[in-house]
Amino acid sequence: MKKLEGKIAVITGGNSGIGLATAQRFVAEGAYVFITGRRQSELDAAVRQIGKNVTGVQSDVSNLADLDRLYAEVKEQKGRIDILFANAGVGEFATLVAITEDHFDKTFGINVKGLLFTVQKALPLFQDGGSIILTASTAASKGVEGFTVYSASKAAIRSFARTWTVDLKQRKIRVNAISPGPIDTQASRLSLSGLVQSEQQSEQLKKNLVSTVPLGRMGSPDEVAKVASFLASDDSSYVAGIELFVDGGAAQI
Repeated sequence: MKKLEGKIAVITGGNSGIGLATAQRFVAEGAYVFITGRRQSELDAAVRQIGKNVTGVQSDVSNLADLDRLYAEVKEQKGRIDILFANAGVGEFATLVAITEDHFDKTFGINVKGLLFTVQKALPLFQDGGSIILTASTAASKGVEGFTVYSASKAAIRSFARTWTVDLKQRKIRVNAISPGPIDTQASRLSLSGLVQSEQQSEQLKKNLVSTVPLGRMGSPDEVAKVASFLASDDSSYVAGIELFVDGGAAQI
């Protein structure tokens, strides 16, 4: 029997990168998955790529009406949620002197406010004993130049995993955070290219980043998805409130 057989999962930011890889793995493990994304074309492409047992719902997690629409769709189709992977997030570089109000509001609006209400609004449909997984980041533990606001938003997510473990203990809902390190996604490649003027500089920046990882490489989205699958399943039935690093050791030494 597959370890997520019959489970109903919701994955925000499931149209690309870690979210898409996790949706594919959840479906392979027997789950039915609802994925969200802000851009309909990318969401449709992700649904086609996953191929079966998936529904795409266009949604911006910072828009509470969109979240209500998402969960209305889940309720109508399946009536419950067993697994929530609150994964949607943004990360943009800005040095301390360059931070603007818009930069702060966008980052916290999606990464903190959006994640909080993604979880809160799921609770009426959530099955007791289910699993909530939050995407944090190694940036919350290490000083990364130009990532002041992003790092702070991810530190808030680590705190959520602790407090919600206590808040939801009567329902035996497990809440855990995953903190990826350098992962080779389209979003990470775009972030790196946005910091430099040439492809050569981008490659050098990537080499510098990889040099901070003891395993000597960037991770793949599926390597994070495997960890999410573990936390979603009964294999992690006695795991709650943790931050599980998927970083090749980058934040550990």
